[in-house]
Amino acid sequence: MVEELVAAGVTFASAGVVYVMSAARVVKQYERGVVFRLGKLRSDVRGPGFTMIVPFVDKLRKVNMQIITMPVPAQEGITRDNVTVRVDAVVYFKVTGAAEAIVRVEDYRFAVAQMAQTSLRSIIGKSDLDDLLSNREKLNQGLELMIDSPAVEWGVTIDRVEIKDVSLPETMKRSMARQAEADRERRARVINADAELQASKKLAEAAEVMSEQPAALQLRLLQTVVAVAAEKNSTLVLPFPVELLRFLERAQQPAPPAAERQPSPPAVEQQPVRPVEQQPVHEQLPSADPRPNSDEPGSISRQD
Repeated sequence: MVEELVAAGVTFASAGVVYVMSAARVVKQYERGVVFRLGKLRSDVRGPGFTMIVPFVDKLRKVNMQIITMPVPAQEGITRDNVTVRVDAVVYFKVTGAAEAIVRVEDYRFAVAQMAQTSLRSIIGKSDLDDLLSNREKLNQGLELMIDSPAVEWGVTIDRVEIKDVSLPETMKRSMARQAEADRERRARVINADAELQASKKLAEAAEVMSEQPAALQLRLLQTVVAVAAEKNSTLVLPFPVELLRFLERAQQPAPPAAERQPSPPAVEQQPVRPVEQQPVHEQLPSADPRPNSDEPGSISRQD
């Protein structure tokens, strides 16, 4: 009798251990447990830690509450300005309602992936190429809003959406490269022209200063010679000596006046002027008779 009682106790204890082992569950910190009893959802969601269910009656499903990173495959589409592009993205989302994620959608991961692909195609068709390349923050917000609207009913919250890469055709890449090159050439020419204008003004001012001081031109020539000789990769030949420049410099200077250039003659001693004796007027003037004297030889007499 005692042996039978011991055997029964051992059997009962073994059954209890088996029951506890089959009913015991452990939910991790980043998980939540959803219990279905005979196929009906229990209102209480099991938190992290040790929990018990009714074996063969309850069924526990664990839901991961961590942020899930899901890459969106590259989608090909035509932008609003008729450019064919391929765009891929990445979606960050997490489950906020464990019961809704299990009950309202069959596979919330697959549902979010399909919604992200369709939303990405829609964004490509509504945007221009320049927006896809430069204004991605606005597109990311619009894409996040499009995916988050239906996902809220599934107990899923979209945390962040990022467009990763935009692939362009090779012809479009070459066209954009030529456009960028032409724009840079235009800017370079404008900068060079502005530099030439400023340099011409400075050179004009320098020439004006050098014209006032001719020695400055010679100093500038010597500075140029020093700058060229510093490279030590060329031979500098001066076709004329520096003394010739000095001669030309002296030649360009204005000549002094004649009074300053020639010495003054020595002073001549002045003699006293003698008074001239006045003669009568009739003695000073010749005879007024124009007729020649007949007595003189060689004269011709006039006969009446």
